[in-house]
Amino acid sequence: MSVRPFLGAIAMSALAFCPSASASAEHTVVSGESLWSIASANSVSVAELAAANGLGREAHVIEGTKITIPAATGSAPAGSAASAPPALGSYIVRPGDTLTSIAARSGLPLGAVAGMNGIDPAEPLLIGTVLKLPTGANLGSSAPVPEQQVVVPDAAPYPTDESVSSATIAQVAAEHGVPGSLAAAIAWQESGFSNKVVSTANARGVMQLLPGTWTWVNGSLSSGPLDPNSALDNVRAGVLYLAQLLRDTGWDVRKTIASYYQGLGSVRSVGVLPETELYVEDVLALQPRFGG
Repeated sequence: MSVRPFLGAIAMSALAFCPSASASAEHTVVSGESLWSIASANSVSVAELAAANGLGREAHVIEGTKITIPAATGSAPAGSAASAPPALGSYIVRPGDTLTSIAARSGLPLGAVAGMNGIDPAEPLLIGTVLKLPTGANLGSSAPVPEQQVVVPDAAPYPTDESVSSATIAQVAAEHGVPGSLAAAIAWQESGFSNKVVSTANARGVMQLLPGTWTWVNGSLSSGPLDPNSALDNVRAGVLYLAQLLRDTGWDVRKTIASYYQGLGSVRSVGVLPETELYVEDVLALQPRFGG
């Protein structure tokens, strides 16, 4: 996850600025704005806005800084990445937290929380560590943590300053029997095709894979070891995971998309959550951009 600042809970404010549809423009961030609010007000996706500024899709924008608003393509469907919900189950370690207490509150064994996040349970848990926890775990809100204290666990897959194309994603998807448009739509929704994106829920790369998912795919689904520093292998791992979800759901595309975001176990136990419904609609709306 090169660590990027993370998007906090910031209320959206009205913007008096909209760029022309034919060219990019510059905008100075004002108090209360986020990538989401700026993208929404200017008819571009969060991923497009983030990519134009070399940021992760969940980066925090700082008041007074200037960012580039890319030209609106006019092809962004309603419900595109600009309205994507935040990552589920994200948690930042606060003073007084231990891995044991977090695991107990989340209802999982300590080893499962450690494995999911790629951390060593024998090592001290640093304040500011970004964790993914089960969807719906009632841990309360994370207290604000200064940007310089945010810690991303050192685990595979690793973020790299690479991007991939939709054509490359479609080719990998075809090799594994996954619709190329589905894989590309999820990759765009998750990262804007950038391998340097790390989410507030500890997911990494083009396909936004958790360390635990990466390890499982390598051990159970891949025919050979995948390179944790490769954007292309991040795509391969994500596609293999998608292929397994399609099989597990009986090729129910909506349920597969929901499971990619929320987790198959959670979907089966509690159903599709409202935030997940938004994610599913976003991905389905993006698919026509990529040929399906």
